[in-house]
Amino acid sequence: MASILIGLIVMIVWALVSRRLADARVTGPSLMVIAGIAIGFTTSDEIGHTLNTVVAERVVELILALLLFVDAMEVKGGYFGGERGSTLRLLLIGIPLSLVLAVGFGALLLPGLSFAVLLIIACVIVPTDFTPAPAILRDRRLPRRIRHLLNVESGYNDGVIAPVFIFALALAEDNGHDSALEALGDALPAAGLAVLVGTPIGIAAAWLTSRSIERDLASASAIRMSLVLVPLLSYATATWIDANGFVAAFICGLAYRATRSPSEVELSLAEDLSTLTSLAMWFVFGLTTVLLASFGVDWRVIVFAIAGLTIVRMLPVYLSLLRSDLTARDRLLVGALGPRGTASIVFGLLAYNALDGVAADDVLYAMAATVIGSVLLHGVGAAWLSDRLGRRASVVDDSSAGTAG
Repeated sequence: MASILIGLIVMIVWALVSRRLADARVTGPSLMVIAGIAIGFTTSDEIGHTLNTVVAERVVELILALLLFVDAMEVKGGYFGGERGSTLRLLLIGIPLSLVLAVGFGALLLPGLSFAVLLIIACVIVPTDFTPAPAILRDRRLPRRIRHLLNVESGYNDGVIAPVFIFALALAEDNGHDSALEALGDALPAAGLAVLVGTPIGIAAAWLTSRSIERDLASASAIRMSLVLVPLLSYATATWIDANGFVAAFICGLAYRATRSPSEVELSLAEDLSTLTSLAMWFVFGLTTVLLASFGVDWRVIVFAIAGLTIVRMLPVYLSLLRSDLTARDRLLVGALGPRGTASIVFGLLAYNALDGVAADDVLYAMAATVIGSVLLHGVGAAWLSDRLGRRASVVDDSSAGTAG
């Protein structure tokens, strides 16, 4: 209880001085991690028990459903933000290759883990999230197109990985000879049902919202609240019929935005709530790092995390964008600038709750090492990469844009 109270106090303090902290380049996630670490030293014995509860699992699931919905809603300029070819290459070629590479490195470095657990870890460390490094998307040394493509990709990749993650969890829980086929047989119908749930709910919610606004039936605040409730409805409906609730929430967001584009004001409450819940996850992440400190340092997991942040991301991205209209420099930038954050934390906590024993600890350790490494690499190294690789490309991008105008 004391941890929750202190976490709330820190979030309030952050909210009251957030502008000054931003000017000092202190992000909300970094502040929450520091607070979590500080509190974790006094509550380390309680952390594992608290995380491994049904209540904690349900809370994290609802948070992920909201985050997936907001991610889908933030993709502007059509389904793929005007970057259909490059986005599809990253999602349909880059992500599968990244998962395969992650499983391969995991098998070499962590040979005691099953394929299912290795796939879970891959799903935890692969999705990108710019919450811990938002400056990348505002860095003018980077070409506008690269920043936009990274933003669009980050809006989709956790939604694409979610069904693979659920499949891997089901596979880990079934250890029979036919478990892979059985898990796949459960996962595919669950994902299909999720699409059938999320699509009509998203379309219906968008259509009803438009009619309500036209006839002045609801206040602006009520419309904002509805955009928080819609993904929760989609998730709850899907889980009620044994469908994939995460896929349903993500598809719901895509369907809603395809039917009507909400204004920034309408989406503000959902975005603010997703920011608050993300901060809570970063606080929990800080607590978790203290728990993992008691395990000691495992060099194999550290090496795995480094590989996950470099070659596991950069090589598949580079290969997936071959023969596209992006230059080699651009392909390197897209691959190098892929921070890990809230999505990895949420997937890691869900896996920790679902697994038992050494497997659960290894997943949590890999998540923590990857996220900490990303904070260091993309928080410090991104500026160097932007300066080395981005500035020249940005000049070319801006000059071509000026010529086009």
